[in-house]
Amino acid sequence: MSPRPQPRRPHRWQWVLTASIAVGSVVGGIASNILADLIDPDLGALTWIIAGGGVVLAGVLATFEVRGRRALQADAAVEPVPAVPVQEAGVPTDLPDTTGFVGRRTVVDWLAGAVRTEHAVALLGRRAVGTSACVVQAANAVRGHYPDGQLYLDLRKTDRHGRARSLRPREVVDALCRKAGVDEAALAQAADPDAAATLLRAGLGDRRVLLVLDNVDSAEQVRPLLPPARRCRLLLAGGPALSGLKGVRVRHLAEPSTDDAVELFAAAARDASGAARRDLSGDRSVRDIVELAGRQPHAVRVLGSWLAAHGWSPPDLLRALRHGLDGGRVDATLTLLASRDRAYAALGADTRRLVRLLALVPQPLSRNAVAALAGANRGHTGRMLDQAADGGFVTVTPDGRYRLRPLLVPYARIHLLCDEPPRRRAAAQARLVRHLARQAERHAEVLPDQESDAGPGGWFGRHEALLRTLVCEQWGRPGALPAHPPRRMRRWWLRLAVALCTWYASAGRLDDWAAVCVAVLRSPVAHRSAAVAGWAHNELGAVYRWQGDPHRAAVELTAAVALRHRRGAAQSRTNLGLALLDQGDVDGALDQLQRARQQRSPSDRAGQALTELGLGVAFLAREEPRFAGRHLIRAANRFEAIGDRRGYAAALTNLALAQWWLGERLDAAHAWSAALDCHPAVNDRQGHAAALLNAGAIVAAGATAADAAGPGDHRRAAQARQLLEQSLRIRQADGRPVGRALLHLGDVARLLDGPDEARRHWEAAAEACEKAGDADGTTAARARLQPDAG
Repeated sequence: MSPRPQPRRPHRWQWVLTASIAVGSVVGGIASNILADLIDPDLGALTWIIAGGGVVLAGVLATFEVRGRRALQADAAVEPVPAVPVQEAGVPTDLPDTTGFVGRRTVVDWLAGAVRTEHAVALLGRRAVGTSACVVQAANAVRGHYPDGQLYLDLRKTDRHGRARSLRPREVVDALCRKAGVDEAALAQAADPDAAATLLRAGLGDRRVLLVLDNVDSAEQVRPLLPPARRCRLLLAGGPALSGLKGVRVRHLAEPSTDDAVELFAAAARDASGAARRDLSGDRSVRDIVELAGRQPHAVRVLGSWLAAHGWSPPDLLRALRHGLDGGRVDATLTLLASRDRAYAALGADTRRLVRLLALVPQPLSRNAVAALAGANRGHTGRMLDQAADGGFVTVTPDGRYRLRPLLVPYARIHLLCDEPPRRRAAAQARLVRHLARQAERHAEVLPDQESDAGPGGWFGRHEALLRTLVCEQWGRPGALPAHPPRRMRRWWLRLAVALCTWYASAGRLDDWAAVCVAVLRSPVAHRSAAVAGWAHNELGAVYRWQGDPHRAAVELTAAVALRHRRGAAQSRTNLGLALLDQGDVDGALDQLQRARQQRSPSDRAGQALTELGLGVAFLAREEPRFAGRHLIRAANRFEAIGDRRGYAAALTNLALAQWWLGERLDAAHAWSAALDCHPAVNDRQGHAAALLNAGAIVAAGATAADAAGPGDHRRAAQARQLLEQSLRIRQADGRPVGRALLHLGDVARLLDGPDEARRHWEAAAEACEKAGDADGTTAARARLQPDAG
């Protein structure tokens, strides 16, 4: 919190004002009573109230006026002496001296060296970064080399309202001509700036003069002066717009380093206190203070002066700054710092608002996303971004997105806090979330099975950091969404989270999928809506089931069933039934799946297909292949009707097992053949591995059924080995259980390679099944290892 200043005695004007209010109230009341008696006795009380209220109001207004003037005087007291003394703009003067200049010796030495060898030298940088101070310091360092004079000219005028205006080219040349002694009559006859510049070169002749032009905003202002007179030198301080000047040696100036900024802060504090202070360069708090100020020279010097004027220590000042930023409260320290950002003040009003809104989102944004954040059209947004980029506030990523420079993010957050009301901040974030949610849903609907950088999955990959920040960051923190979001933001935020989960599910990124679900459960949206919390529990259950943890999945899905309504509860019951099936609770799974089937809406064809698939798998586990086949045929038909090839392939894979069990070998072969054709076209490696395993097991069973193997059996066994080995490779690459594949490979090896190779596969299968908790697989493998087996 802000350091508490020492209590001071009330000023004399406060006592006088208080006494005046009291006396005025009494006198006004007496006068109003007399007037009321003369006019109408019934108006006495009302007149008393009106008169007394007027006097009190006048006193309050006088108090505010006096306090405002005192605040202005206090601000002026902590304003440091300008690094370059203020000169009258447009009037050439002798070269001034710098005040409080520290650091940047490398830049000054380079300028001093370059101006001796080059006719024109320019130091370019964003507004208020220190180009003027460096140029004047360098000019003073070499002034002895120009005995005929050193002229300084400020090319930016500021009116009494604080609005800056750049001098026109003719005004610049005319001012220098008058200082050089050019005849006024000849100057008046010059038709254009180039003709006036010719008169200037003639007037300077062979004199060795150094011309220092400060605050150059455009190349047109100084182009007529190039090249300068033969023995003259031109030293410019300006913005990035001068980069294209020909015949000028250019160097760009960035913000001072942290060490230089700390030294500048310490020098300002020392100058303001007028006494020796302890060394501040080693104080960690000072480094944090200058980083909060974006290492902007003027702001750093103001903070140093403020520290000395109030007698604070650096930790006190740092606590004051962070107290306002973290708590979202505007105090005198933040207001002072916000008012001293000259580069920010030089931007247009709309661009200033855009810069502070970009502080809400530290990640890069596309131009359309920036337009949504600002609530402006694309063309106007482009112009604002160009101005912000020219001012050094934003950078452009290689893929064409925009972001606020990381160094300026804390300072921009101060502007956001001081200048943007909370409701407008929330409205801007709501517009951004709505835009991103629409984009994410559009790309999630067409997620390809094989992702590429140019496809929808590539869009999610490019924007993942932004989406994760908006969805997963704790609400109310800097850079995150507000703690109390409006209704429209909650709705679009949930849709964004759903689309992000869809991408993570399609990419197989289960941990990231679970992290989004946990973030949803912790959000204010889930606290307000049981349906949202139920959706998050359902997604977490699906993740845990994919991760091979059916017990945790059942816990989450049970919570989802309790929280969700009919349609949502049907999906959660389907997932719960599958989780119970994974645990071996077949009866409980069938109960949940049957209830889910009853709750399904007739229009929910995808949900119906999924529930039918679950019922088919459950009846297979119950060793009732006829009932399983009926449900699986319905599931396959419905998946095919809605164009879900992944679900269609899964239904066919299980249908092949049911038909094989029923002795329908030809139908089973057709089913697994169709399933194998579907899986390569979808990005479902585990489904593909399961289909290969089932197909290989079916073919292997047919090849090894006969007591005496013929040529056809050997051919089918070789085909089965190829299918099983392919399934084994996929499962090993994904870290999935491989016991069943090894078990059937042993059966094939007994026919093709002999008992020793088969025994090796069965031993590996027994170990893998035991490790995976597959009791049936372990029993089958050990049975094959018995001496009398086979």
